[in-house]
Amino acid sequence: MTAIDSGALKTPAASAVAAETAAGAKAATRTRLRNIDALRGVVMLFMAVDHVRETFYAYHPVTDPMLPLSIEPALFFTRITSQLCAPVFVFLTGLSAFLYGQSHSKRETSLFLLKRGAFLVLLEATVVNFAWAAQTFPPTFWLQVIWAIGLCMIALAGLIHLPRGWQVAVGAAIVCGHNLLDPIVLTPASPFYGIWGVLHQRALFHFGGGVVVKTSYPVLPWIGVILLGYAVGPWFGRGADPVARRRALLGWGAALLAGYVVLRLANVYGDKPWVHTGQALRTTMSFLALTKYPPSLLFLAPTLGIGLLLLAAFERLDEERPIAWLALLGGAPMFFYIVHLYVIKALYYAAVATFGLNKGAWFGFDNVASIWIAAALLVTAVYFPTRWFAQFKQRRRDLWWPRYL
Repeated sequence: MTAIDSGALKTPAASAVAAETAAGAKAATRTRLRNIDALRGVVMLFMAVDHVRETFYAYHPVTDPMLPLSIEPALFFTRITSQLCAPVFVFLTGLSAFLYGQSHSKRETSLFLLKRGAFLVLLEATVVNFAWAAQTFPPTFWLQVIWAIGLCMIALAGLIHLPRGWQVAVGAAIVCGHNLLDPIVLTPASPFYGIWGVLHQRALFHFGGGVVVKTSYPVLPWIGVILLGYAVGPWFGRGADPVARRRALLGWGAALLAGYVVLRLANVYGDKPWVHTGQALRTTMSFLALTKYPPSLLFLAPTLGIGLLLLAAFERLDEERPIAWLALLGGAPMFFYIVHLYVIKALYYAAVATFGLNKGAWFGFDNVASIWIAAALLVTAVYFPTRWFAQFKQRRRDLWWPRYL
């Protein structure tokens, strides 16, 4: 009788403890994942600004790396904000693949990466190219960031089977060492021009029937980035210590920024040299002018470092309203990406129809401030359908196709 009573008395307390533990674990998981989506949301914002620039400020072309002695400072620093986008997004793609693998086998994860990667390559060649050119068959097919992410996912499908130590070693070796390959520049006459144009050199390919393809995002460095993103997955895994995670994010983020400053000051490796101009502003711009196509070591170090610091900050600020807003925006990044491209193109043609071509062969804004104003209006308009789709994805986890957007 006593034993039964004792057990009966303990049951409610045990249930309460179990419920509290489950609630705590659920809250920790929500925080752990929301800061990832919030960082994607930041990337979406800066990406929208850059795409407005590419559309409405095209009469001021931007080189790679930028020319700090001649470019308008406002345009220079506007362009710099977008440099965070591709490195962070590719890194988070690797991290997301690890989190996907927590509830799936390695085989299932590899298969998903293969299918999703192939889907992104197809998306770039069709839907995305049409959005930029407004033609079903554009004069040049540009293979850009979505194509690169797709190929990186296909590569990661095999690389996830390496031991974690090898993943870190291979990813770091690619990111840190690929600039040693910069002197290798091949011509179309070389039998290796095709593969090199995909891996490390921007290339132009002429196929039969007038098909022209441009590889804007050589993928080798990005494979290193996605692999490192996957390798840090255990920081965010189930049961990971949030204090240790934030310490790792802050430590490695600061180390990457410090490493960038030291190596850039040395001016010996990792990107094209910078110069003292005698003017503080232009010298700073020269120091910050980095190569994106393909991304140099010194391009990746500070952008990934800032990304890690933002992940730590967003986790601490999880309850703040802006974090929830950004997380909703980053909860459906591919949906946002596609919709915002078509909205930009529609706005451009509406402006041409209304005002005509006011900048030679283009319609364009008169100043950089207009880019930011237009981007703010664009994001506001696209936010609402993106929020709807992000919430739809959360509600309908039983459907397979929303995972691809």
